[in-house]
Order: sequence, then C-alpha cells, then structure tokens
Amino acid sequence: MSTSPRKPVARKQHDADVIIIGAGPVGLTIANTLGVAGVRTLVVEKLPQIIDYPRAIGIDDEALRTLQAAGLADQVQAHITPDHWMRFLTADGRCFASIEPRTDEFGWSRRNAFIQPLVDNILYQGLQRFDHVDTVLDHEVSALQQDADGVTVTLQSGPNGHGPARTLRARYLVACDGGNSLVRRTLGVAFEGRTKPNQWIVVDVRNDPLGTPHIDMCCDPVRPYVSAALPHGIRRFEFMVMPGETEEELSRPENLARLMAKVVPHPDKVDYIRKRVYTHNARLAAAFRVQRVLLAGDAAHIMPVWQGQGYNSGMRDASNLAWKLALVVQGKAGDALLDSYEDERRAHARSMIHLSEVAGDIFAPESPTAAKVRDRLMLALNAVPSVKQYFAEMRFKPMPRYEKGVVLLPERQGARPVLGGLLERSGDTPLGRLVGLMAEKKESLVGRLLNGMEPPLETPVGRMFIQPRVSTEDSATVRLDDVIGLRFAVIAWGTDPTHGMTPAVRAFWEKLGTCFISVKPQVQMAHASEASAGVITLGDVQGRLKDWFTGKAGSIAIVRPDRFVAALALPQEIGAVSAALAHLLHAPLEV
Repeated sequence: MSTSPRKPVARKQHDADVIIIGAGPVGLTIANTLGVAGVRTLVVEKLPQIIDYPRAIGIDDEALRTLQAAGLADQVQAHITPDHWMRFLTADGRCFASIEPRTDEFGWSRRNAFIQPLVDNILYQGLQRFDHVDTVLDHEVSALQQDADGVTVTLQSGPNGHGPARTLRARYLVACDGGNSLVRRTLGVAFEGRTKPNQWIVVDVRNDPLGTPHIDMCCDPVRPYVSAALPHGIRRFEFMVMPGETEEELSRPENLARLMAKVVPHPDKVDYIRKRVYTHNARLAAAFRVQRVLLAGDAAHIMPVWQGQGYNSGMRDASNLAWKLALVVQGKAGDALLDSYEDERRAHARSMIHLSEVAGDIFAPESPTAAKVRDRLMLALNAVPSVKQYFAEMRFKPMPRYEKGVVLLPERQGARPVLGGLLERSGDTPLGRLVGLMAEKKESLVGRLLNGMEPPLETPVGRMFIQPRVSTEDSATVRLDDVIGLRFAVIAWGTDPTHGMTPAVRAFWEKLGTCFISVKPQVQMAHASEASAGVITLGDVQGRLKDWFTGKAGSIAIVRPDRFVAALALPQEIGAVSAALAHLLHAPLEV
C-alpha cells in the first residue's frame, strides 16, 4: 500500500463526503451518527461480514449516550445488564475491593455488561435507515492518496485482495481498521507503547454454569482468572496463560477441563461458544489526524481490558469526531475544527491506557510476594469508608475534561502575578523549590495557576453535561438528550436563552441547527411559558438541573452535540461568548 499526501490526483466527483475504513463498533457508530446528520457516508470492510464473535463485554454510560444520539439506544438496551459491578477477590475468596457505581448522572447506568456482536449487528442494521449511507464488504484498501480537495482510495476485493480493484473518492477518510491499522502504518504514524508479556485465554460459554451476577476478578497468584456474568445466560472466563503454555495446548479438552475445574463443579458439562488467546497491548498513535485522514478506535489507541475502556474509548472518539465532520462537510465550520479532535481525545486516551495498565498490575502482580502485599494493603484500605466509597463509585476513573479545542474556559485574571511573586520571593528555599516543582507539573493546581489554566473541577466547561429526566410541555417525561437530538443546545435556567441574543447571534446558532431550551422547576410547568418562539420549555423533574446550575458562573450553558459543555454565559454575555465560540468552531459570526 502506498500514500502520496502531496502528489495531486486527477479530480473526480466525490463518491461520499466521508469514507470509513472498518465496520467495527467505532466505524459503525460514526457512520450511524453521520447518517443522522445527513452526511453522505461510505463504510468499507475487508471481511465479507461483520465480526460475529464476542469481544468486549463492558459498555459504559458515555457509550450508551453516544448510541442514544445515533437513535439506537432503545434497541441496544435488550442486550445489556445495567449496574454490572466488579469485585476483586483474594485467592481464598475475600473481597478486597468492589466497584459498585450507582450513579446515573449521564442518563444511564455507569457500568453495564453487554453482548458485543448483538450490539454491533444493531449498529450495522441501523445504517439501513439512511439512503445516503452505503457499505462495501469484502474489500481491502490497497492504496491511498490525499490532495487539497479529498482522499482517493483504491480497494481490492475478494479473499486476500485478489479480486477486481475499484477506486473511490471522499472529502475525508476515517481509519477504524483496528490495532494493526493498514491506514495508520501507511501514513507512517508511530504507534507508541508496549506489549504486555502475559497472555490470557478467553473462554465464552452458554447456559451459564454459575448463574451469579456481576464480575469476579480472582487475584490468585498461581493463576489469576476472571468470571463475568453476561446477558442471555452467557458467561466469560479468562485465565492467565503461564510461561511455556500455548493456545493449542490449553484448548485440548483435558487441559481446558483442568482450567475450568477452578471455577465450575462439573467442567465436563460446559457448553462452549469459543476459546481464544489474547495479548494485552498499551499503545497510542503519535497523531490522530494526518491532513484529511483521521484515526479512531483501536487504530488510534489500544489498551489492556481490565477496566473495559478499549471499546468505550473508541466510542468517545466516535462521539467527538462525528459531529465535527458533519459541520465541516456541510460548510458550517472550517476544516481547522478537525484539529480539535486530536487536541481533545488523545490526552484522555492516554489516561485511560494508564488506568488500564494500573488495574492490570493490581490484578496480576509480577510475584506472589507482591500479591500478598497487595491483598493486605487493599484489605486495610477497604476498611476505611471513604476509600471504599472512592473505589465503589469509580471516582478513580479519569473523566474527559477538555482544556483545548472547542471549549471556552474562563480566564483567571491575576493568578499568575500572585503566584509568580510568591515564587520570586521564595527563591532557593524549600518553599520556593516546592512551588517550582509543582509549577513544572502543569496538571497540578499550582501548575495550572502559574500557567494561566483553570484549576480542576472549578468549572464544568470542558466536561460532559448531565442528562436527567425532564418533562415536556405535553406532560411527557423523557431523557434530556431525547429532546436535544444530535445538535448544539443553548440551555438556560429559569430564563429565555435567546433573550440577550442579537438577530445575528441567533441566526448563527440557528444555522448550526441549535436547540434553545428554557428549564424551570417542574411545579411551574402549569404556568404558560413566556419564552420566545422556537424555545423549548422543560420541567426539572428530578431537581438535578437546578443543582447543576447552582453556584455556576453563568445561567446559560452552551452544550455541544457530543454533550460536552462548550461555554457558560450570563444572559447579557451571550453575544460575546457566542462570538468566541464561533472563532473556535472556525465559523463566521460578527457581533
């Protein structure tokens, strides 16, 4: 396969606005989301059909919210188990840590078990809704060229790419072709990281022989293993492959029965679906965008399975990228908007890789001595209520918070002179050295202040907006996103969000298809709305929106199509804030 990013090609009409390489969950999610947005999309898959064997088993609230935006969450619900908790057990069965999140701030259970092939099929069938979305199966990319106007790909059909070739052209290409991405390798993008030394054999069975709910991570230093209950009576077992063992050897009936004897009373009476050995990798692409080609999912990052974040990180890519592509190809935003995809997603993907590696090291330490130290330490920590709550509620999970890209963070005037003066006065003293050290760590509070950045958790800008249940003017109770749809939302507490807008500002938001929402206490819904035409009035059924706006720097939240807060504003500031966001979107607006 070859690429020539600067060599011009003979121009022809685009076959699609966006070509997606790979019909896995990320590629299919992007295609469905672009389909909802009305973008001409073509999905290319090298296999003759989408993969039908189980892979991921955990889907989180953010991913379900992404599927909700694509209009498929209701169908997916039939194949998930909500509130799927995880227990870490010592070799003798004592629980030393339990992850039991019970929050639903984003409208869905935080942890859910699911059957990936069934959900992937829903995504694949979902493309049939759109006349402007097509799929090409059994075709592999053999050549790729870019120019100032688009991307040209040559496809080879049939087994091993020996069939007839065809050439297709699009304005942009999204590579969702997995960890061994041919597109990424052709572009010469480094895939930085490491391969974990240990392998694991994954065994999926029907007619669950245990029937217990949730996931047990048995931290046996002799051979760690996982036992996970899944929907529809399926259970997954995972066993560490020890040095010298092979997949062929472990798959022999007598050896597999010996493994299964650790977890079931009658290993000869197990209904197997499949057995497969996996290697865990932790790798991150050096770039997520090369001109008109963007990487997403495993093509951009892969990580160990222990927090179930490989699949969910890919879904975050899909949610972040699809709406930006839609605005650009529709001429509503400039091409430079796509640079924000890497700015926003790459750092968080790195954080999830680190979390997954740490979880794996806790689950399977390198030595029996380390395992004993872990057990004693974790049992002691688990006895502290605040620590137990920290793990149970998954507070250790780094939630996305965007500090670059399409987010308008409030400025902190005067922070740098105050701390800068402290640093100068302290000089070469213990205090001075401590402040200087913290200043070098830009993610620390002092580092943020010295570098003119917002301290963590002080503003909701750059974080995902909540999704409570709300009541509509016709007395229906629904999730908030079902009102918004796949578009921007300008949400105001207790006021008309358009009141402070000039005609030019309102026209700007309307061109983007924005939803204007006025929220008030549920008890006030009986009073006729005084909002202007085109503004939706909603009742705050659970009181969560009132709580969210309490203490915030503005009473109007501008929420992006991927549900992240782009900015906060007071009604009298909405014009200036809109102009600043228009600049970040590379979209014209004069105030």
